[in-house]
Amino acid sequence: MNGLAFDIAHVLAGGLVLVSFMMLYQNRLYALLNIFALQAVVLSLSVAWQAWVQGATHLYVTAIIALVFKAIIIPVALHRIIGRLGIHREVETVVGVGLTMLAGIGLVALSMVIMLRVTAGADPLAREDLSFALSVVLLGFLMMVTRRNAVSQVVGFMSIENGLILAGTGAKGMPLVVEISVAFSVLIALFVIGIFLFRISERFDTVDSKALDRFQGERQ
Repeated sequence: MNGLAFDIAHVLAGGLVLVSFMMLYQNRLYALLNIFALQAVVLSLSVAWQAWVQGATHLYVTAIIALVFKAIIIPVALHRIIGRLGIHREVETVVGVGLTMLAGIGLVALSMVIMLRVTAGADPLAREDLSFALSVVLLGFLMMVTRRNAVSQVVGFMSIENGLILAGTGAKGMPLVVEISVAFSVLIALFVIGIFLFRISERFDTVDSKALDRFQGERQ
């Protein structure tokens, strides 16, 4: 791979990590969904570039799936769910944004140290993509842990899946059947999540996980 192709792949994969930090910083649901859509666009560009660099045409299918499902269908569906449920538009956090960002920086550093040592004999592009992918996955977990709103936790879960896709494409691609099954799994998960959100909202008049924990404690 020539230097320019490597640099572009590096920038796109690193862009996913940057957008993950933007999601951690965001405290409004609609803006969070828009940033998630941006992450999906960056992911589709990264996968499409990998398809061109590797000469793996089936990865273009992955890029299209990420663009259609992650950047369009899922954000639009979650926008409508928020509107239908009348969910509070601000995202409440367990800890402050500053501490969350510092924890995110630590997780990215940990990802780089672990993956660059474990994959010392691998292809340079695969090593860096796997490092960035692990960073996106850990930042997604961090979002799920530090957010109280169920919708923002769903976005964190979807972000984890984006990191897994980046890892699969960086490691010389995934079989097409895996890509299609992942897309349908995510779509089914979205429907299930939507149903649960509606049911939770009808039952408890909130989707705040802290309020749900408090209700469980009262029941006990």
